[in-house]
Amino acid sequence: MNQKRPYVAIIGAGMGGLTAAIALRRVGIDVRIFEQANHFARVGAGIQQSPNAVKVLRKLGLEETVGALSFRPQTFRSRDHDTGQVRTELALGSAAEEGYGAPYFLMHRGDLHSALVSALPDSVVERGRKLVGLDRSGSRIRLSFADGSSTEADAVIGADGVHSVVRQILMGEQPLRFTGRVGYRTTFPSARLYGKIIDENAKWWGPDRHIVMYYTTPRRDEIYFVTATPEPDFTVESWSAKGDLNVLRRAYSDFHPEVRAVLDACPEVHKWALVERDPLPRWSDGKITLLGDACHAMTPWMAQGAAMSMEDAAILSRCLESVDPDGWEGAFQTYENTRKTRTAKVQIMSGANTFMSTRADADWVYAYDAWQEPLATSRGANATAA
Repeated sequence: MNQKRPYVAIIGAGMGGLTAAIALRRVGIDVRIFEQANHFARVGAGIQQSPNAVKVLRKLGLEETVGALSFRPQTFRSRDHDTGQVRTELALGSAAEEGYGAPYFLMHRGDLHSALVSALPDSVVERGRKLVGLDRSGSRIRLSFADGSSTEADAVIGADGVHSVVRQILMGEQPLRFTGRVGYRTTFPSARLYGKIIDENAKWWGPDRHIVMYYTTPRRDEIYFVTATPEPDFTVESWSAKGDLNVLRRAYSDFHPEVRAVLDACPEVHKWALVERDPLPRWSDGKITLLGDACHAMTPWMAQGAAMSMEDAAILSRCLESVDPDGWEGAFQTYENTRKTRTAKVQIMSGANTFMSTRADADWVYAYDAWQEPLATSRGANATAA
């Protein structure tokens, strides 16, 4: 491997890790992603790419590709669970582009992931490489993997999710809090509704639970839903655990007929425990830093988890552009100081699950532009954007 240019190892090939790899290559940094999974699958899950995330994609040359795979809603509606009365309505479509500077995309998570993977050479992503150790005793960082292999890098980015191995190595075990709710989720062909019309993008609010439903393709031929359902005794955190449709349908039996029609039509459902962490006091240690869920795990109730990791990637690439490896420790601190206030605010608000339940200001979320945001100094004071 040519080591003339700085070489960064990224742990985890999720949305944040892939976006970071694309962004860092754009500023002349060699990267390699190490992913523990042996293959990628199009699991039944949707994802929202709000304007703040789309602006990241735009700079990386991916807006058109992703947009062609996405549904563009005209509105977002919050509705009462039983009557269907509209609590709030947010204009999207052209209004989002004019007000926030980019469109709002709804899509299948697997399609976004594939688009990001396609922007990288095949050699960049190594699958089946589970990190088990980091050795910082030498001039470079040695990474050890479960298969017995190892490699060295100038710096390491832990983008390995809620159960981050990199975070555990840096900071020990951090408290993980189960919210007492599970997410039931699936995608399925909209033809199974036999002509029934649903809101193109809506959240239905019950007293102690909710469900979000939307289309995931430009043709409206696929529907996604995800719930936050009280099940305090459930502890499995796998994204692929199967859920019981009868249990799900009973949990939403008093919801509006539109919701019940979607639940009746879905052929199967997965479930996972919804967990969160408090904001971390620090993300970086020397030439190792964290990104995305590894440092700011949050509930999905604002649909900002992936967007925050993609913003992280953009800011991090700006901090590392033209920086000599000897200056990376300070660059990582600048990245952390630039991002922590925003991600902590989103973590806390998402956990409260109040965003858009009543009339609210969405500008601070959607108008953010990671390419233009002023960078902090390594001590935290704002500086002019680079």
